[in-house]
Amino acid sequence: MGFPKVTFKVTETKNCPLYSFGEVFTVAGITISMNSKEENTFITTAIIHSPKDKEKCKILSGDLTKIIIQYERADKIPVCLISCSGCTGSLRLENTGELNLIENQDKDTYANELASMLHLLSDFAFFKNIDDANLEKVVKYFKLNKLKQGDIVIRKGDPGGNFYIIVTGSVNVINDRGMTISTLSKGEVFGEMSLICNDSVGATIQVREPTSILYIDRRNFQKILNQYPAIQLYFTRLMAKRLTKSNVIRAEDLSSGMIGNLAEIPAEALFQTLNMNNKTGILTISELVHGTARFSFRQGALIKARYHGLEGEGAFYDILKEQDGRFRFTPGIPTDDFEIPEIGYFMKLLMEGMRRLDETRDRKTN
Repeated sequence: MGFPKVTFKVTETKNCPLYSFGEVFTVAGITISMNSKEENTFITTAIIHSPKDKEKCKILSGDLTKIIIQYERADKIPVCLISCSGCTGSLRLENTGELNLIENQDKDTYANELASMLHLLSDFAFFKNIDDANLEKVVKYFKLNKLKQGDIVIRKGDPGGNFYIIVTGSVNVINDRGMTISTLSKGEVFGEMSLICNDSVGATIQVREPTSILYIDRRNFQKILNQYPAIQLYFTRLMAKRLTKSNVIRAEDLSSGMIGNLAEIPAEALFQTLNMNNKTGILTISELVHGTARFSFRQGALIKARYHGLEGEGAFYDILKEQDGRFRFTPGIPTDDFEIPEIGYFMKLLMEGMRRLDETRDRKTN
């Protein structure tokens, strides 16, 4: 006898040789009845579908089978987290219920559904930054999920893995206490901060009503940013708007100068704040491993950078590695500095810096 399938989504990976964040497994339980003279004996087996185009892991399949056996049937499995027992690596999965994943349908069905959405998507703020000739090409980078009310899309503290755009429906942004702090609807986006800042997810996103969501993974997100500079500007404006709204650092503090610690405000967030608020002044960071660093901004553009014997881009990339140090921002720069060209487009510098930081961390892990 067959039972409804249950979906498990990868929410955390650590050196897993096969699977990545956000990939999905479906599990269905089948119970076979065996009659004997003394009693009926039931044997429960599991049918496990791995992510598309990925080979099957025997260890993880065994772990998921145990879950099916423990609860006897797939539709009785509670919403929960499980951890793979691991080989050279490990991963963590969340049972999110039954998700209707369009990407698991045949390619023609998926392509037709996306094609039918192009007119709708062209009105979204994100896609307005892409000319009509390239819109269909960019949309093909995305995959589509159809989610039901109550589904968790991402959970606070998870590693950032995807960027999301709401096509239809709405989602709630939930804080640590389980309270809804805001609602996002058609055309709005989320997940970009964790990718750009290389940080964990900042809030839990839960589906408010039946919702369709486009999403794209980190690698393809980076490709689009590199190919379409207008999208970089879109994210710069979006982050500035959200930063102002959340009052992470008040504008008046920036105007009068500010003092703080990198342990409280990471270097990438500090630089973004100065850039997005178009600040002019000198940022000095002391008590660092390699001495003192100095950076000059002109209307948000980075024009000077010096740290650890490096200048320009090298100094900027190097400071992103630092996690402790005291900083002070002093408004104003010398008159001569108003003619100095900027080191580079800020968002591009930041994305490259975070990519290098990722590579450094991966080497240390391996």
